[in-house]
Amino acid sequence: MSTTLASPDRRLRQGLALVAVCLAGGILPASLTGSSVALPGIGHDLHAGLVPLQWVVNSYNLTFGSFMLAAGSLADRIGRRRMFTLGTALFALCSLVSAFAGNVYLLDAVRALSGVGAAAVLTSGSALLAGLFQGPALGRAFGILGSAFGAGLALGPSTAGFLESAFGWRAVFLSHVVVTVLAMLLIPLIPASRERSAGGVDWLGTATFTGALFLLTLAMVEGPQLGWFSLGQVPAMLLGSLALLVAFVVTERRRAHPMFDLSLFRSPRFVAVCLMPVVLAFGFVSLLVLLPSWFVTADGLSTAQTGLVMMALTAPVLLLPAVAGSLAKRFSARVLLGLSLVLMAVGTAWLTVLHPGVGAGLLVGPLLLIGAGMGVAAGLLDAAAIGSVEPERAGMAAGMFNTMRLAGETVAIVIMSTVLVSLTGSRLDGKVGAAGGQAVADKLVGGDMSGALALVTGDRGALTQLLAGGYSDALRLTLWALTAICLLSAVPITLLLRERKAAEAAEVTELPERTEEPATASQAA
Repeated sequence: MSTTLASPDRRLRQGLALVAVCLAGGILPASLTGSSVALPGIGHDLHAGLVPLQWVVNSYNLTFGSFMLAAGSLADRIGRRRMFTLGTALFALCSLVSAFAGNVYLLDAVRALSGVGAAAVLTSGSALLAGLFQGPALGRAFGILGSAFGAGLALGPSTAGFLESAFGWRAVFLSHVVVTVLAMLLIPLIPASRERSAGGVDWLGTATFTGALFLLTLAMVEGPQLGWFSLGQVPAMLLGSLALLVAFVVTERRRAHPMFDLSLFRSPRFVAVCLMPVVLAFGFVSLLVLLPSWFVTADGLSTAQTGLVMMALTAPVLLLPAVAGSLAKRFSARVLLGLSLVLMAVGTAWLTVLHPGVGAGLLVGPLLLIGAGMGVAAGLLDAAAIGSVEPERAGMAAGMFNTMRLAGETVAIVIMSTVLVSLTGSRLDGKVGAAGGQAVADKLVGGDMSGALALVTGDRGALTQLLAGGYSDALRLTLWALTAICLLSAVPITLLLRERKAAEAAEVTELPERTEEPATASQAA
């Protein structure tokens, strides 16, 4: 049941709740990108090897995605404000421990716990907003939340870079503590809400789904390092994930109050909004990983110059979500989401003009277009996911939607990185001597031109041109693949969004007003 407030406090508490959710939610992507920037400093201070150092980022992403659905379902049962409080407190505590960690293994462990807290914050925060705002105001609230996520994504790397260079890597994690504490100060002013008819916690469903997604994500992360078929470890993870997923489906079908109601997938609209973040992960998120290495390795830009050029890609994600929320009052979500995929497809196709030595001016246009596609979608998707189900299942819907978002990002990054390395290697085979194209490609895509040159012999200038050319050819093919993914997905997703019952004819940002009731003591959490 959603809790609403009587005037005159209603608008004030709505605003404070939105500020709290945006503060806590905006720091989540910043924690991911910021920790990536801090890795060199962490490795130096803690004398960490490459593998445990990578898990500073991977452990956070792994648990963040794996616990998303469980956190959303629990929020509907124990109270969304209570889950938001627990998640924010856990994230703040783990960030504090991270800032004072004395070895990398402790840091990896608390980063994994931070991911659990992040999952609770994101799902319960989205559900809280769905219970506090109605009608067009809900669309505006999620547009602002989308801008907060965009701010974390766009400003996270630059802010972390400044803090790391000025005060050291520990300051990055301390900044996360400051922001989450500010959010926690507002929590007492947020009304609580929960589903009255919810049953007990579905522990078996929680364990099987979380385990299935954990093994799938672990396989995606470890596949490139271990080898997809080496010693059978990665296939075993994938088979284990499939077995647990089957067990989850069987379990949920038998429960009166399942962790996730599988009947939600009978709604074409819900299916569409769950597929959207997966496509966006390919068209946008994968480029956040692939492009910086190309700019430094093949185009010869410095790290600072690369950051400036990448702002053309990320700035629209900061600015456009709020605009998209306003546009939703005039245009349907189907039209705007379909447009976002077309913008992304056109942008990735246009970006194929890149080549070694290309001026930044030629790339700003396509980068802005890709970012605009992501920015428009970011302002609509959370509201669309929440609005496609009944209010009492908002946490459940937010959990599945955000699970698809994070799992899609992991899968997209792994797949497109693997494709780029493979294409680069094929372009260089037979041209780099005994080193082999694949080994050289690994270095190039990892941003290490010096390491790639060390594997081959010959004139350094000519080899640099050869390697940069092969890398660029492969990236252009990869961009065409992303164009195809965005275009081919636009049609079915648009059609799925069109299929709605007459009772659901209003747009997701124009949900029916809910009956207002004063909060009672039993609802406080």
